[in-house]
Amino acid sequence: MLKLKEAQPSKARAVADDSVRETVQRVIAEVESEGDVALRRYSEQFDKWSPESFRLAPEEIDRIVATLPDEVIDDIRWVQAEVRSFAQHQRGTLLDLEVETLPGVFLGHRHNPIAASGAYVPGGRYPLVASAHMTIVTAKVAGVSRVAACTPPIRGEIPAATVAAMSMAGADEIYLMGGVQAVAALALGTQSIDAVHLLAGPGNAYVAEAKRQLAGRVGIDLVAGPTEILVVADEWASPLTVAVDLLSQAEHGPDSPAVLVTTSHELALEVIALVDKILPTMPTRDFAEPAWRDYGEVIVVADLKEAYAVADSYASEHVEILTQNPREALEHMNHYGALFLGEGTCVSYGDKVIGTNHVLPTRGAARYTGGLWVGKFLRTVTYQEVRDSASSAELGIRCGRASRVESFEGHARSGDIRAMESLNKVPDWLDGIVT
Repeated sequence: MLKLKEAQPSKARAVADDSVRETVQRVIAEVESEGDVALRRYSEQFDKWSPESFRLAPEEIDRIVATLPDEVIDDIRWVQAEVRSFAQHQRGTLLDLEVETLPGVFLGHRHNPIAASGAYVPGGRYPLVASAHMTIVTAKVAGVSRVAACTPPIRGEIPAATVAAMSMAGADEIYLMGGVQAVAALALGTQSIDAVHLLAGPGNAYVAEAKRQLAGRVGIDLVAGPTEILVVADEWASPLTVAVDLLSQAEHGPDSPAVLVTTSHELALEVIALVDKILPTMPTRDFAEPAWRDYGEVIVVADLKEAYAVADSYASEHVEILTQNPREALEHMNHYGALFLGEGTCVSYGDKVIGTNHVLPTRGAARYTGGLWVGKFLRTVTYQEVRDSASSAELGIRCGRASRVESFEGHARSGDIRAMESLNKVPDWLDGIVT
Protein backbone atom coordinates (compact mmCIF):
# COMPACT_ATOMS: atom_id res chain seq x y z
CA MET A 1 0.00 0.00 0.00
CA LEU A 2 1.36 3.39 -1.02
CA LYS A 3 -0.04 6.71 0.22
CA LEU A 4 0.43 9.41 -2.41
CA LYS A 5 -1.49 11.88 -0.27
CA GLU A 6 -2.09 11.71 3.47
CA ALA A 7 -4.57 13.56 5.65
CA GLN A 8 -3.11 16.35 7.76
CA PRO A 9 -5.92 17.23 10.16
CA SER A 10 -5.46 20.28 12.31
CA LYS A 11 -4.36 19.72 15.89
CA ALA A 12 -6.90 22.36 16.85
CA ARG A 13 -9.73 19.86 16.30
CA ALA A 14 -9.55 18.39 19.83
CA VAL A 15 -9.59 21.88 21.33
CA ALA A 16 -12.55 22.79 19.15
CA ASP A 17 -14.37 19.63 20.24
CA ASP A 18 -13.94 20.61 23.91
CA SER A 19 -15.30 24.09 23.22
CA VAL A 20 -18.29 22.67 21.34
CA ARG A 21 -19.01 20.26 24.18
CA GLU A 22 -19.04 22.99 26.81
CA THR A 23 -21.20 25.34 24.75
CA VAL A 24 -23.74 22.64 24.00
CA GLN A 25 -23.95 21.59 27.63
CA ARG A 26 -24.69 25.17 28.70
CA VAL A 27 -27.35 25.76 26.05
CA ILE A 28 -29.14 22.50 26.83
CA ALA A 29 -29.17 23.27 30.55
CA GLU A 30 -30.61 26.73 29.98
CA VAL A 31 -33.29 25.55 27.55
CA GLU A 32 -34.27 22.89 30.07
CA SER A 33 -34.54 25.37 32.94
CA GLU A 34 -35.90 28.43 31.10
CA GLY A 35 -37.75 26.95 28.13
CA ASP A 36 -38.93 29.48 25.55
CA VAL A 37 -36.97 32.32 27.16
CA ALA A 38 -33.64 30.54 26.54
CA LEU A 39 -34.77 29.39 23.09
CA ARG A 40 -35.48 32.97 22.07
CA ARG A 41 -32.29 34.32 23.62
CA TYR A 42 -30.07 31.90 21.75
CA SER A 43 -32.02 32.30 18.53
CA GLU A 44 -31.35 36.05 18.71
CA GLN A 45 -27.69 35.47 19.57
CA PHE A 46 -26.85 32.85 16.96
CA ASP A 47 -29.36 33.47 14.16
CA LYS A 48 -30.42 37.09 14.71
CA TRP A 49 -33.95 35.72 14.66
CA SER A 50 -36.78 36.47 17.10
CA PRO A 51 -40.22 36.12 15.50
CA GLU A 52 -43.45 36.44 17.44
CA SER A 53 -43.80 32.67 17.15
CA PHE A 54 -41.19 30.15 16.01
CA ARG A 55 -43.97 27.91 14.71
CA LEU A 56 -45.30 28.70 11.25
CA ALA A 57 -49.06 28.90 10.95
CA PRO A 58 -50.73 27.04 8.05
CA GLU A 59 -51.48 30.30 6.20
CA GLU A 60 -47.84 31.37 6.54
CA ILE A 61 -46.71 28.06 5.09
CA ASP A 62 -49.10 28.43 2.15
CA ARG A 63 -47.82 31.95 1.49
CA ILE A 64 -44.18 30.82 1.58
CA VAL A 65 -44.79 27.85 -0.70
CA ALA A 66 -46.62 30.08 -3.17
CA THR A 67 -43.45 32.12 -3.72
CA LEU A 68 -41.61 29.18 -5.28
CA PRO A 69 -41.48 28.40 -9.00
CA ASP A 70 -43.58 25.45 -10.18
CA GLU A 71 -40.42 23.60 -11.20
CA VAL A 72 -39.07 23.67 -7.64
CA ILE A 73 -42.36 22.32 -6.29
CA ASP A 74 -42.44 19.62 -8.97
CA ASP A 75 -38.87 18.54 -8.18
CA ILE A 76 -39.63 18.33 -4.46
CA ARG A 77 -42.74 16.28 -5.15
CA TRP A 78 -40.81 13.95 -7.49
CA VAL A 79 -37.95 13.32 -5.08
CA GLN A 80 -40.27 12.78 -2.14
CA ALA A 81 -42.14 10.18 -4.17
CA GLU A 82 -38.85 8.30 -4.67
CA VAL A 83 -37.96 8.51 -0.97
CA ARG A 84 -41.47 7.43 0.00
CA SER A 85 -41.46 4.51 -2.41
CA PHE A 86 -38.18 3.09 -1.12
CA ALA A 87 -39.23 3.60 2.52
CA GLN A 88 -42.50 1.79 1.82
CA HIS A 89 -40.60 -1.14 0.32
CA GLN A 90 -38.38 -1.21 3.41
CA ARG A 91 -41.43 -1.12 5.68
CA GLY A 92 -42.85 -4.05 3.75
CA THR A 93 -39.94 -6.24 4.81
CA LEU A 94 -40.69 -5.67 8.50
CA LEU A 95 -43.39 -8.20 9.22
CA ASP A 96 -45.25 -8.92 12.42
CA LEU A 97 -44.55 -12.39 13.78
CA GLU A 98 -46.37 -15.01 15.84
CA VAL A 99 -45.15 -18.57 16.37
CA GLU A 100 -46.29 -21.50 18.52
CA THR A 101 -43.05 -22.66 20.14
CA LEU A 102 -44.62 -25.30 22.43
CA PRO A 103 -48.18 -26.62 22.49
CA GLY A 104 -50.31 -23.61 23.33
CA VAL A 105 -47.33 -21.27 23.80
CA PHE A 106 -47.48 -18.31 21.43
CA LEU A 107 -44.66 -15.79 21.04
CA GLY A 108 -44.79 -12.81 18.76
CA HIS A 109 -43.54 -9.37 17.92
CA ARG A 110 -44.99 -6.19 16.51
CA HIS A 111 -43.27 -3.22 14.89
CA ASN A 112 -44.90 -0.24 16.57
CA PRO A 113 -44.11 3.31 15.43
CA ILE A 114 -42.97 5.91 17.93
CA ALA A 115 -45.59 8.54 18.67
CA ALA A 116 -43.57 11.73 18.08
CA SER A 117 -40.34 12.51 16.26
CA GLY A 118 -38.36 15.66 15.72
CA ALA A 119 -36.87 16.35 12.30
CA TYR A 120 -33.86 18.66 12.19
CA VAL A 121 -33.29 20.09 8.71
CA PRO A 122 -29.97 21.99 8.58
CA GLY A 123 -29.66 25.44 7.12
CA GLY A 124 -26.73 27.64 8.04
CA ARG A 125 -24.86 28.41 4.85
CA TYR A 126 -26.93 26.17 2.58
CA PRO A 127 -30.59 25.14 2.82
CA LEU A 128 -30.41 21.33 2.89
CA VAL A 129 -33.86 20.79 1.45
CA ALA A 130 -33.32 17.06 0.92
CA SER A 131 -32.98 16.45 4.66
CA ALA A 132 -36.69 17.24 4.98
CA HIS A 133 -37.50 14.31 2.71
CA MET A 134 -35.25 11.95 4.63
CA THR A 135 -36.43 12.79 8.15
CA ILE A 136 -40.13 13.50 7.61
CA VAL A 137 -41.28 11.30 4.71
CA THR A 138 -39.55 8.28 6.23
CA ALA A 139 -41.10 8.90 9.64
CA LYS A 140 -44.56 9.21 8.13
CA VAL A 141 -44.14 5.96 6.18
CA ALA A 142 -43.26 4.30 9.49
CA GLY A 143 -46.52 5.57 10.95
CA VAL A 144 -45.28 8.33 13.26
CA SER A 145 -48.38 10.34 14.14
CA ARG A 146 -46.62 13.60 15.09
CA VAL A 147 -43.55 14.96 13.31
CA ALA A 148 -42.25 18.30 14.55
CA ALA A 149 -39.76 19.72 12.07
CA CYS A 150 -37.43 22.66 12.40
CA THR A 151 -34.92 24.53 10.26
CA PRO A 152 -32.97 27.72 10.91
CA PRO A 153 -33.40 30.97 9.01
CA ILE A 154 -30.56 31.70 6.60
CA ARG A 155 -29.06 35.15 7.10
CA GLY A 156 -32.37 36.34 8.47
CA GLU A 157 -34.40 34.95 5.58
CA ILE A 158 -36.96 32.14 5.53
CA PRO A 159 -35.68 29.17 3.45
CA ALA A 160 -38.81 28.85 1.32
CA ALA A 161 -37.85 25.62 -0.48
CA THR A 162 -37.08 23.91 2.82
CA VAL A 163 -40.40 25.00 4.30
CA ALA A 164 -42.18 23.70 1.21
CA ALA A 165 -40.39 20.37 1.47
CA MET A 166 -41.29 20.06 5.15
CA SER A 167 -44.93 20.79 4.47
CA MET A 168 -45.16 18.49 1.44
CA ALA A 169 -43.42 15.72 3.36
CA GLY A 170 -46.19 15.77 5.95
CA ALA A 171 -44.72 17.64 8.93
CA ASP A 172 -47.37 18.29 11.55
CA GLU A 173 -45.51 21.27 13.03
CA ILE A 174 -42.91 23.49 11.36
CA TYR A 175 -40.61 25.71 13.40
CA LEU A 176 -38.15 28.31 12.13
CA MET A 177 -35.35 27.73 14.62
CA GLY A 178 -31.99 26.05 14.48
CA GLY A 179 -28.91 24.97 16.34
CA VAL A 180 -28.52 23.46 19.78
CA GLN A 181 -31.42 25.48 21.15
CA ALA A 182 -33.79 23.97 18.59
CA VAL A 183 -32.64 20.41 19.22
CA ALA A 184 -32.91 20.91 22.98
CA ALA A 185 -36.39 22.42 22.66
CA LEU A 186 -37.63 19.44 20.66
CA ALA A 187 -36.01 16.90 22.95
CA LEU A 188 -36.94 18.44 26.30
CA GLY A 189 -40.00 20.49 25.45
CA THR A 190 -40.71 24.12 26.33
CA GLN A 191 -43.80 26.11 27.23
CA SER A 192 -44.78 26.27 23.54
CA ILE A 193 -43.25 23.05 22.15
CA ASP A 194 -44.14 19.53 23.25
CA ALA A 195 -41.19 17.15 23.60
CA VAL A 196 -40.66 14.44 20.99
CA HIS A 197 -39.51 10.86 21.55
CA LEU A 198 -36.81 10.69 18.88
CA LEU A 199 -34.58 13.22 17.13
CA ALA A 200 -33.55 12.64 13.53
CA GLY A 201 -31.50 14.56 11.03
CA PRO A 202 -27.97 15.77 10.35
CA GLY A 203 -26.40 19.03 11.49
CA ASN A 204 -23.18 20.82 12.27
CA ALA A 205 -20.76 19.92 15.07
CA TYR A 206 -22.96 21.65 17.66
CA VAL A 207 -26.12 19.84 16.60
CA ALA A 208 -24.31 16.49 16.53
CA GLU A 209 -22.92 17.10 20.02
CA ALA A 210 -26.36 18.14 21.27
CA LYS A 211 -27.83 14.87 20.05
CA ARG A 212 -25.01 12.96 21.71
CA GLN A 213 -25.61 14.68 25.05
CA LEU A 214 -29.39 14.25 24.84
CA ALA A 215 -29.27 10.57 23.82
CA GLY A 216 -30.97 8.48 26.45
CA ARG A 217 -33.29 11.25 27.51
CA VAL A 218 -34.65 11.10 23.97
CA GLY A 219 -33.98 8.67 21.16
CA ILE A 220 -31.66 9.72 18.34
CA ASP A 221 -31.06 8.32 14.90
CA LEU A 222 -27.26 8.60 15.15
CA VAL A 223 -24.50 11.11 15.85
CA ALA A 224 -23.35 12.26 12.43
CA GLY A 225 -20.05 14.09 12.05
CA PRO A 226 -18.57 15.73 8.95
CA THR A 227 -19.64 14.01 5.75
CA GLU A 228 -17.23 11.53 4.17
CA ILE A 229 -16.57 9.98 0.78
CA LEU A 230 -14.31 7.09 -0.14
CA VAL A 231 -13.88 6.03 -3.76
CA VAL A 232 -12.60 2.60 -4.79
CA ALA A 233 -11.36 2.77 -8.38
CA ASP A 234 -9.46 0.53 -10.78
CA GLU A 235 -7.81 1.33 -14.10
CA TRP A 236 -11.22 1.33 -15.82
CA ALA A 237 -12.44 4.35 -13.88
CA SER A 238 -12.56 7.86 -15.31
CA PRO A 239 -10.07 10.10 -13.45
CA LEU A 240 -12.34 13.09 -14.09
CA THR A 241 -15.33 11.33 -12.56
CA VAL A 242 -13.29 10.34 -9.52
CA ALA A 243 -11.94 13.87 -9.04
CA VAL A 244 -15.36 15.52 -9.40
CA ASP A 245 -17.00 13.04 -7.02
CA LEU A 246 -14.34 13.50 -4.34
CA LEU A 247 -14.85 17.26 -4.43
CA SER A 248 -18.64 16.90 -4.44
CA GLN A 249 -18.47 15.86 -0.79
CA ALA A 250 -15.47 17.99 0.19
CA GLU A 251 -17.62 21.08 -0.42
CA HIS A 252 -19.80 20.18 2.57
CA GLY A 253 -17.24 21.56 4.99
CA PRO A 254 -13.54 22.15 5.66
CA ASP A 255 -13.22 18.93 7.67
CA SER A 256 -14.97 16.53 5.27
CA PRO A 257 -12.68 13.59 4.42
CA ALA A 258 -12.33 12.61 0.74
CA VAL A 259 -10.38 9.39 0.14
CA LEU A 260 -9.35 7.55 -3.01
CA VAL A 261 -8.27 3.91 -2.87
CA THR A 262 -7.12 2.68 -6.28
CA THR A 263 -5.25 -0.15 -7.94
CA SER A 264 -3.87 2.25 -10.58
CA HIS A 265 -0.88 4.47 -9.79
CA GLU A 266 -1.46 6.34 -13.04
CA LEU A 267 -5.09 7.07 -12.21
CA ALA A 268 -4.11 8.27 -8.74
CA LEU A 269 -1.70 10.85 -10.16
CA GLU A 270 -4.26 12.00 -12.74
CA VAL A 271 -6.92 12.46 -10.06
CA ILE A 272 -4.59 14.56 -7.89
CA ALA A 273 -3.74 16.75 -10.89
CA LEU A 274 -7.40 17.14 -11.87
CA VAL A 275 -8.48 18.07 -8.35
CA ASP A 276 -5.90 20.85 -8.36
CA LYS A 277 -7.32 22.14 -11.65
CA ILE A 278 -10.98 21.87 -10.64
CA LEU A 279 -10.73 23.43 -7.18
CA PRO A 280 -10.12 27.02 -8.34
CA THR A 281 -13.31 26.86 -10.42
CA MET A 282 -15.59 25.84 -7.53
CA PRO A 283 -17.83 28.47 -5.92
CA THR A 284 -17.56 26.35 -2.76
CA ARG A 285 -13.76 26.38 -2.84
CA ASP A 286 -13.50 27.92 0.63
CA PHE A 287 -14.84 24.64 2.06
CA ALA A 288 -13.64 22.15 -0.53
CA GLU A 289 -10.03 23.33 -0.65
CA PRO A 290 -9.19 22.96 3.06
CA ALA A 291 -11.14 19.69 3.19
CA TRP A 292 -9.01 18.27 0.38
CA ARG A 293 -5.80 19.79 1.72
CA ASP A 294 -6.22 18.59 5.30
CA TYR A 295 -8.42 15.51 5.00
CA GLY A 296 -7.90 14.26 1.45
CA GLU A 297 -6.10 10.95 0.94
CA VAL A 298 -4.94 8.99 -2.10
CA ILE A 299 -3.89 5.36 -1.57
CA VAL A 300 -2.53 2.95 -4.18
CA VAL A 301 -2.99 -0.77 -3.48
CA ALA A 302 -1.91 -3.97 -5.22
CA ASP A 303 -5.35 -5.31 -6.19
CA LEU A 304 -9.06 -4.95 -5.56
CA LYS A 305 -9.01 -7.46 -2.70
CA GLU A 306 -6.69 -5.11 -0.83
CA ALA A 307 -8.74 -2.11 -1.93
CA TYR A 308 -11.90 -3.56 -0.41
CA ALA A 309 -10.05 -4.38 2.82
CA VAL A 310 -8.63 -0.86 3.08
CA ALA A 311 -12.03 0.67 2.35
CA ASP A 312 -13.63 -1.51 5.03
CA SER A 313 -11.04 -0.33 7.56
CA TYR A 314 -12.25 3.25 7.05
CA ALA A 315 -15.95 2.33 7.48
CA SER A 316 -16.74 5.47 5.53
CA GLU A 317 -20.13 7.13 5.31
CA HIS A 318 -20.27 7.03 1.49
CA VAL A 319 -18.35 4.51 -0.61
CA GLU A 320 -18.33 4.72 -4.39
CA ILE A 321 -17.19 1.67 -6.35
CA LEU A 322 -15.89 2.83 -9.73
CA THR A 323 -14.54 -0.44 -11.12
CA GLN A 324 -15.13 -2.71 -14.07
CA ASN A 325 -17.32 -5.04 -11.97
CA PRO A 326 -18.72 -2.84 -9.19
CA ARG A 327 -21.21 -5.37 -7.78
CA GLU A 328 -18.28 -7.46 -6.53
CA ALA A 329 -18.06 -5.01 -3.65
CA LEU A 330 -21.36 -6.30 -2.26
CA GLU A 331 -19.67 -9.62 -1.56
CA HIS A 332 -16.37 -8.24 -0.28
CA MET A 333 -17.31 -5.19 1.81
CA ASN A 334 -19.19 -4.92 5.10
CA HIS A 335 -18.43 -1.56 6.71
CA TYR A 336 -20.01 1.44 5.02
CA GLY A 337 -22.93 3.80 5.48
CA ALA A 338 -24.06 3.49 1.86
CA LEU A 339 -22.55 1.88 -1.22
CA PHE A 340 -22.74 3.47 -4.69
CA LEU A 341 -22.05 0.98 -7.45
CA GLY A 342 -20.68 1.99 -10.84
CA GLU A 343 -20.20 5.25 -12.72
CA GLY A 344 -23.93 5.55 -13.39
CA THR A 345 -24.54 6.53 -9.79
CA CYS A 346 -22.83 8.82 -7.30
CA VAL A 347 -23.00 10.02 -3.73
CA SER A 348 -24.75 13.19 -4.86
CA TYR A 349 -27.67 11.08 -6.11
CA GLY A 350 -27.96 9.58 -2.63
CA ASP A 351 -27.74 13.02 -1.05
CA LYS A 352 -30.44 14.59 -3.20
CA VAL A 353 -32.66 12.49 -5.43
CA ILE A 354 -32.38 8.72 -5.72
CA GLY A 355 -34.58 7.70 -2.79
CA THR A 356 -32.27 6.08 -0.23
CA ASN A 357 -31.72 7.98 2.99
CA HIS A 358 -28.78 10.38 3.27
CA VAL A 359 -28.58 10.49 7.07
CA LEU A 360 -25.68 8.06 7.50
CA PRO A 361 -23.02 7.03 10.04
CA THR A 362 -19.65 8.82 10.02
CA ARG A 363 -16.30 8.58 11.86
CA GLY A 364 -16.26 4.79 11.71
CA ALA A 365 -19.74 4.33 13.16
CA ALA A 366 -20.67 2.19 10.14
CA ARG A 367 -18.91 -0.65 11.97
CA TYR A 368 -21.85 -0.88 14.36
CA THR A 369 -24.82 0.96 12.86
CA GLY A 370 -26.54 1.71 9.61
CA GLY A 371 -28.11 5.00 8.64
CA LEU A 372 -31.56 6.46 9.08
CA TRP A 373 -34.32 4.31 7.60
CA VAL A 374 -37.94 3.50 8.25
CA GLY A 375 -36.96 0.98 10.94
CA LYS A 376 -35.44 3.73 13.11
CA PHE A 377 -38.93 5.07 13.72
CA LEU A 378 -40.26 1.67 14.80
CA ARG A 379 -39.90 -0.26 18.04
CA THR A 380 -39.93 -4.05 17.76
CA VAL A 381 -41.82 -5.22 20.83
CA THR A 382 -42.64 -8.76 21.89
CA TYR A 383 -45.64 -10.46 23.46
CA GLN A 384 -46.28 -13.88 24.96
CA GLU A 385 -49.37 -15.97 25.61
CA VAL A 386 -49.65 -19.44 27.16
CA ARG A 387 -53.00 -21.14 26.52
CA ASP A 388 -52.11 -24.75 27.38
CA SER A 389 -52.02 -25.66 31.09
CA ALA A 390 -49.56 -28.53 30.61
CA SER A 391 -47.10 -26.25 28.83
CA SER A 392 -47.55 -23.62 31.52
CA ALA A 393 -46.79 -26.25 34.17
CA GLU A 394 -43.65 -27.34 32.34
CA LEU A 395 -42.50 -23.75 32.08
CA GLY A 396 -43.36 -23.20 35.74
CA ILE A 397 -41.23 -26.15 36.91
CA ARG A 398 -38.26 -25.03 34.88
CA CYS A 399 -38.75 -21.39 35.89
CA GLY A 400 -38.73 -22.42 39.56
CA ARG A 401 -35.47 -24.33 39.22
CA ALA A 402 -33.77 -21.68 37.09
CA SER A 403 -34.81 -18.88 39.45
CA ARG A 404 -33.60 -20.64 42.61
CA VAL A 405 -30.19 -21.21 41.00
CA GLU A 406 -30.01 -17.41 40.86
CA SER A 407 -31.57 -16.98 44.35
CA PHE A 408 -34.64 -15.26 42.92
CA GLU A 409 -37.28 -16.80 45.17
CA GLY A 410 -40.03 -14.46 44.05
CA HIS A 411 -39.53 -15.47 40.43
CA ALA A 412 -39.53 -19.12 41.43
CA ARG A 413 -42.86 -18.78 43.23
CA SER A 414 -44.49 -17.28 40.12
CA GLY A 415 -43.51 -20.50 38.35
CA ASP A 416 -44.57 -22.70 41.30
CA ILE A 417 -48.20 -21.54 41.36
CA ARG A 418 -48.56 -22.32 37.66
CA ALA A 419 -47.02 -25.75 38.06
CA MET A 420 -48.74 -26.97 41.25
CA GLU A 421 -51.98 -28.09 39.60
CA SER A 422 -50.08 -30.30 37.17
CA LEU A 423 -47.85 -31.63 39.97
CA ASN A 424 -50.88 -32.07 42.26
CA LYS A 425 -48.75 -30.65 45.04
CA VAL A 426 -48.88 -27.39 47.01
CA PRO A 427 -45.40 -25.84 47.38
CA ASP A 428 -44.03 -25.78 50.93
CA TRP A 429 -43.84 -21.98 50.94
CA LEU A 430 -47.65 -21.82 50.62
CA ASP A 431 -48.22 -23.65 53.93
CA GLY A 432 -50.24 -21.41 56.20
CA ILE A 433 -50.91 -18.92 53.41
CA VAL A 434 -53.73 -20.75 51.65
CA THR A 435 -55.84 -23.66 52.77
